[in-house]
Amino acid sequence: MANQVKETQIRELAESLLSTENQYFIVKIAVRPINNFSVYIDGDQGVTIEKCVQLNRALYKKIVETGVCNDGEFGLEVSSPGVDEPLALPRQYIKNIGREVEVEMLDGRKIEGSLLNADEKSIELDEVKGKGKKKEIIKHFLLLSDIKSTVVKLTFK
Repeated sequence: MANQVKETQIRELAESLLSTENQYFIVKIAVRPINNFSVYIDGDQGVTIEKCVQLNRALYKKIVETGVCNDGEFGLEVSSPGVDEPLALPRQYIKNIGREVEVEMLDGRKIEGSLLNADEKSIELDEVKGKGKKKEIIKHFLLLSDIKSTVVKLTFK
């Protein structure tokens, strides 16, 4: 219960610090034993290391000032989610329109394709099956509530 309270407090502080910069948003906050906090942020155009450092310093100061934790009695990490982290928010889907993704459905099916569209409740993607004359494009309209996880596929050219 104490971790959940601290998570809420950290979220509120981080959101207040980001409130003037609408392009950034919080993906998730993790609270680990011994007051180790990880704040994962993203941005509509990505997020820089400099932005993470800036938020880390400001958030650390706010945590101490508000009495959530005393100076030196907690650890704080602010970073963007790793490239291997599944998409967690509709805003992340929208940001990644045009990229190749792998979607795992709640029923166990896996679908790979190009993310064409996304909104608050669903996504649209094109799956390519076969090659040459046998190439077939299958359009999928998927509800976010039916998706277990979605990972952006990295392509190297």
